[in-house]
Amino acid sequence: MNRQPVAVFDSGLGGLSVVRHLRRLLPHEDIVYFGDTARVPYGIKSQPPVVHFALENARFLQQFDPKLIAVACNTVSALALPEVAEAVGVPVVGVLEPGARAAATLAVRGGAILLLGTEATVSSGAYEAALTRLAPGVRVIGVPCPLFVPLVEEGRVASDPIVAAVAREYLAPLRGQDVRVAILGCTHYPLLRDAISAALGVGVEIVDSGRETSHAIRDALAAADALSDPQHVGSIRCFVSDNPARFGRIGSRFLEEPIDAVELVPPEAYVAAALDAARQELGL
Repeated sequence: MNRQPVAVFDSGLGGLSVVRHLRRLLPHEDIVYFGDTARVPYGIKSQPPVVHFALENARFLQQFDPKLIAVACNTVSALALPEVAEAVGVPVVGVLEPGARAAATLAVRGGAILLLGTEATVSSGAYEAALTRLAPGVRVIGVPCPLFVPLVEEGRVASDPIVAAVAREYLAPLRGQDVRVAILGCTHYPLLRDAISAALGVGVEIVDSGRETSHAIRDALAAADALSDPQHVGSIRCFVSDNPARFGRIGSRFLEEPIDAVELVPPEAYVAAALDAARQELGL
């Protein structure tokens, strides 16, 4: 048994949808979450700043002695996962590979796989590369859906007429392209799942990369004999780089449970954590 926490980070709120699945699947695990709300969104940024921010986030979480770090951000998973894995001394699980693996399993039925994500995630080609490796010959259609994230963060739900209209604008043209599987390649998108499904039409399987990631985390912990005591009641501790009150209010929708407290981390704290880690690597 291993009582060390599982650490999770995201560019903001969306990673809580991964934590929601994780809390249900592994209720005995303690979770430490960091949302980089001061620098969100990552999905419109180029690779260098995403790598820089991701390393700072991961190194901040290292102070809690986690047994695993989950990168609950598709953009970071697409652009910076190898750098994070190399920088920390614990297993790292991203959201891209589990989502791609689930979609590739469904792809045996034929048809195209649709990737819905941020501009950075779609343009990176990382999902397409993973899917091509897992299901050679599969046709992948990538569609950036940049308005979905602000709609979710405004508190709009899948039944909102504006959400439905935006979903139709993005997705209705795909109905004639034999799409059989759609990957929700951003952790905000599960909150709009019903609107996305309606816009795509019947017969399209939806893959929630957050749900698949929770199973990948469980499998990684089990393989390492690092699961917590099943009698333990797991806790969650949330940190953000800006606006904790807003995070607590909106984040409870992602988590589907109240968030009792959110702790603000000033910039100097996560920058200092990254500098300390760099010094240790250099032996200074």
